[in-house]
Amino acid sequence: MRIDILTVLPELLSSPFEHSILKRAREAKVVEIFIHDIRNWSTNKHKRVDDYAFGGGAGMVMTIDPVFRAIEQLTSEREYDTIIYTSPDGERFNQQTANRLSTKQNIMILCGHYKGIDQRIRDHLITEEISIGDYVLTGGELAAAVICDSVVRLLPGAISDETSALTDSFQDSLLAPPVYTRPAEYRGWKVPDVLLSGNDAEIEKWRFNQSLERTRRLRPDLMNDDNNLS
Repeated sequence: MRIDILTVLPELLSSPFEHSILKRAREAKVVEIFIHDIRNWSTNKHKRVDDYAFGGGAGMVMTIDPVFRAIEQLTSEREYDTIIYTSPDGERFNQQTANRLSTKQNIMILCGHYKGIDQRIRDHLITEEISIGDYVLTGGELAAAVICDSVVRLLPGAISDETSALTDSFQDSLLAPPVYTRPAEYRGWKVPDVLLSGNDAEIEKWRFNQSLERTRRLRPDLMNDDNNLS
């Protein structure tokens, strides 16, 4: 997989991709991630990429020309499966979206900034808009990092135990069950007996029921008819 990220703050994205799973995935050639400074496509002598909004109002807007030039150059070099714009009014990002994106070959992410980007970019070049939550960030860089982290860890070879990603929270619209490790008893707090029983069928049944209970209690909005206890 290849991911190209367009941003006005490339330095904000350097750290997230230099550690942990993302770093290992890049080193193993599981994914290529390229960070592009939109200012490199600006024809303004001061490399400005923002301007006042037509009609007035507070805040600055990312101008159309450098963004268009950046996308035009990248799309001339390869075909992209999707061009994502990180925006608070985009579709809410979830595990199903991450699963879908993990099957793509080439992804481009345009990080929102300022008051937003010229609407014509959204109308004519963006193929989908994604929001990571109902709140506003200074820019879309952190949202892009979240998307990349969630997607890359699903790629074959990104994590040592590939089955681990399949049992994460939200993979089946349920929260993950509680997990325990040694010692089996600590200051009177005991691990559930079933986990020590060695009975795989009973352990899986316990985990599933725990997932149902935790989801119903903590995230009832995730529940649907397929996960009904009755």
